[in-house]
Amino acid sequence: MDRANVAPPDDVAVVLATEGQHGPVIHATNRAARLMGASAGARVVDIKAVCPDLQVEYADIAGDQLALERLTLWARRWCPWTSPDGADGLILDTTGADHLLGGEAAMLVDIETRLSLLGLSARIAVAPTWGAAWALARYGPVRAICPVDQMAAQLAPLPVPALRLNEATLLLLRRLGLKTVGDLAKVPRLSLTRRFARAALHANPLLRLDQAMGCLAEPVASKEARPRIKAQSQLPEPIQDPTAYLPELCENLCAQLTLHGLGCRRLSLTVFRTDGEVSTITAATAAPSRDPGHLRRLFDDKLERINPGFGFDLITLEAAIVEPVESIQTRLGGGSNEDLQLPHLIDRLVARFGERSIKRPVLNASHLPERAQRVIGALQEVDSTTAPLIKERPIRLLWTPEQVRVVYAVPEGPPAQFIWRRQTHKVARYAGPERIAPEWWKDRPGTRLRDYFKIEDQTGKRLWLYREGLHEDGRGGDPRWFIHGMFA
Repeated sequence: MDRANVAPPDDVAVVLATEGQHGPVIHATNRAARLMGASAGARVVDIKAVCPDLQVEYADIAGDQLALERLTLWARRWCPWTSPDGADGLILDTTGADHLLGGEAAMLVDIETRLSLLGLSARIAVAPTWGAAWALARYGPVRAICPVDQMAAQLAPLPVPALRLNEATLLLLRRLGLKTVGDLAKVPRLSLTRRFARAALHANPLLRLDQAMGCLAEPVASKEARPRIKAQSQLPEPIQDPTAYLPELCENLCAQLTLHGLGCRRLSLTVFRTDGEVSTITAATAAPSRDPGHLRRLFDDKLERINPGFGFDLITLEAAIVEPVESIQTRLGGGSNEDLQLPHLIDRLVARFGERSIKRPVLNASHLPERAQRVIGALQEVDSTTAPLIKERPIRLLWTPEQVRVVYAVPEGPPAQFIWRRQTHKVARYAGPERIAPEWWKDRPGTRLRDYFKIEDQTGKRLWLYREGLHEDGRGGDPRWFIHGMFA
């Protein structure tokens, strides 16, 4: 809702959902939804049964993770060491920094105020250890401050889930009657060691308790900020055209990219006019690049869009998005065999015709041949989780399968003879079948399965033929035969 700038009223129950094994499950809720019984992990269909007015939106997990990483860097205004804490938290090592903000209490108020200005609600706490801060922020009082000598006293009344344990361990502790951190701390260490000696960290209450009490180190590994790759030209006098300065800017930018082992995916050329106006032109690349000539040509047809006004005296060229580039020498005389002709061609076409005009096919997660491919923007990121094809597929796939008239069919095999496009084909060789079932979550009820055969007719033509349905499968009449593609 908030992504579309149409945040719902506070009294409207809204949940974010993700796909589960048995349908959508709730990922996050607002306060109104929680009051109506919705909780994370519950099935959406179950909650909708008791709350028909519930609004459901799909969660953007990747977007949330990216926003959290940006928030991690933004939080360095309070201390130099910050790191994401799971999917919904931040950990800040404020050692030696809180006195600059007037003390720990004033720092917490400042953090909460600045986050609220961003539209974010937060539960925050200060403690000597990561584990104690995590527990107090989620299960302790508002803006809790925990001195070293009071850690045991403040953690004791908190429930056992405050120790960041998994569900199986929590269930076991509940069965043993250990409900609070204090109850667990009273158990002899030897007994806990024997019971959880081989348990991993997230399932070991003794290790988690030691982390929270400071007996086991848990340092903050700060996320390094991306180096800012930027080149600029400060001009002595205002000019009207930045073309003459662009090669030097690209050379400077690519030198910085090479120094950091990075390649540029998106560029921003900004000119600062003498009257205070700022104009920015962006360009993108299909593959990480640090070729000055290539980057310069991306702006060939775009510089005319800049309104110079009374002239500008400052030009900056910044690599807005960068990716690591491995420099591996594969030639004896130096250099590599990387073929970047196609990415460079795509970049030139995108620069000339626009990003929306150039498309490319990529694999899609589907067994059905007509759905195994989708078209995306030429510069759009490809989902690397899609598994590559392991079966041979024809080099040409018909957009719509063409039905053939079978003259004579072999049981459980391809037709011995069929008529396609007014020509009679006799099957000389065949391989298969490869059975492909319908996608029940997309197809209509009654959709029949397919048995694909690779056949070669009497003239050597190789076709991809399939039989739709089986005899007496209860989903229609006799099976039908189709041509779906041609092999080389």
